[in-house]
Amino acid sequence: MKIRIDRDLCIGAGTCVVLAPDTFDLDDELKAVIRSPELVEGKPGFKGKDSGADIIAAARSCPVLAIFLEDKEGKQIYP
Repeated sequence: MKIRIDRDLCIGAGTCVVLAPDTFDLDDELKAVIRSPELVEGKPGFKGKDSGADIIAAARSCPVLAIFLEDKEGKQIYP
C-alpha cells in the first residue's frame, strides 16, 4: 500500500496518529507525516504493528481527506 499525504490539506487533527501510530506522526508544523516506510504493511522489511485495515481507518478518519492510499498496482483505493 502506498500512502501520500497532502500537506496543504492537512489540518493536524491527529486522528490518523491515534488509529495508526506506527504509520503516522505529526511533525513540528503539526502536519501528518509517514513515520517510516518500513512501518507500512506490504513494504519490504515490514515491522510495524499497524495493519492495512488500521491505515485505511486512519485515512477515513481524516476530516479533510488529506490521506491518499494506493494499492500495489498504483490504483487509488482511498478516497
